[in-house]
Amino acid sequence: MQKRIVILGAGESGVGTAILAKKQAYDTFVSDFGQVKQQYRDVMSRYGISFEEGKHTEELILQADLVVKSPGIPEKAPILKQIRKTGIPVISEIEFAGRYNKAKTICITGSNGKTTTTMLTYHLLQKAGLNVGLAGNVGQSFAWQVAEKDFDYYVIELSSFQLDGMYEFKADIAILLNITPDHLDRYDYAMQNYVDSKFRIIRNQTADDFFIYGADDPIIQSELKKRRIPAVQLPFGWSGAPANGAGISENNIVINWKQKTFTMSIFDFSLQGKHNTYNSMAAGLAGTVLNIRNEKIRESLSDFKGVEHRLEYFLKVHGIEFVNDSKATNINSTWYALECINKPVIWIVGGVDKGNDYKELLSLVKEKVKAIVCLGVDNHKILEAFTGVVPDIVETRDMKDAVRSAYYLAKDNDVVLLSPACASFDLFENYEDRGRQFKKAVREL
Repeated sequence: MQKRIVILGAGESGVGTAILAKKQAYDTFVSDFGQVKQQYRDVMSRYGISFEEGKHTEELILQADLVVKSPGIPEKAPILKQIRKTGIPVISEIEFAGRYNKAKTICITGSNGKTTTTMLTYHLLQKAGLNVGLAGNVGQSFAWQVAEKDFDYYVIELSSFQLDGMYEFKADIAILLNITPDHLDRYDYAMQNYVDSKFRIIRNQTADDFFIYGADDPIIQSELKKRRIPAVQLPFGWSGAPANGAGISENNIVINWKQKTFTMSIFDFSLQGKHNTYNSMAAGLAGTVLNIRNEKIRESLSDFKGVEHRLEYFLKVHGIEFVNDSKATNINSTWYALECINKPVIWIVGGVDKGNDYKELLSLVKEKVKAIVCLGVDNHKILEAFTGVVPDIVETRDMKDAVRSAYYLAKDNDVVLLSPACASFDLFENYEDRGRQFKKAVREL
């Protein structure tokens, strides 16, 4: 009998899943509580996929044998509670696509730096001439590519929400960059729940697989003592390189693997800053275990262009530099941004707070920030944390106003930094929309 699959959410991930499900002869139905974008509506019509929008019809959904949910739908959504009650299995797009995927997977997670590391690793594999796809949080839907493409490798960025819905999926190479508090609102404000979610990246790994991890991260270090990990472990960090792994020696990164050594000056990286050195080590290690030649790794690390909305040095206006770091949706990302700017900063911050503790930024803010522009519906935590610390704090409710206010507060040789430390959903569609609006407002100054 034909199995019924219901997909919640008709965005990139949901529609990609529906195409793969259709190809695998499932009775396929897509349900979206919001409005479906025209491009996805057209795709579903073309493939003959039945869908609904603006509602979740229980009798159509609860007949499912399997539910695949979009990573953006929280567990507390009423329809999910109903599905859980009936005991229908709920998985992620990555889990579903993994069941039909024959390619090798390089999977990357962490609280910060995962998009940059994913794009850098993808760039490295492409440069080496490998037949590689880009999926997960970036690129096209993994399921869609499994349905229609024929790649030998996938580089996949995984958020904790995607990892939560994975059970049988396995990463051939798993990269865990770091773990700092993030999304705690989705994890009952319990840090251990979030940590356990991140460690799902190594689920199902065997002795033939690789686990690349940030050795300087105290949470990762303490978790490693509690877990039995069968995969080959390759740490990277700021101290000297281990026999198998990566480290720093006299401003060079050193990568060791099976009697092979790769060295490169950190000043030759296209991406500068301490956090980007970590990202480059992680990508370099992945390239090394895939036997990519040293000169290709060197070339890739020196000519990579960076990621839009992540510390994107965008434009100079009357000697004032504007930096778009809209992708910084947590405290730690913003910490990195402030850490690597060495000029006076006018900081645009705010949005939907995910349980932020701004105290972690206090010393950096005292040292570097001359004015704060709040951009959010509710700014009380920011005002509480920094009133009396920073001389000028203004509140704004739209991007145009925020950019204009920052511009008036800035002088020649200052930096206006959009690094919100918060999610964007109060005033924007997503962090990309926020970043694009920032760039548009800067162009219009």
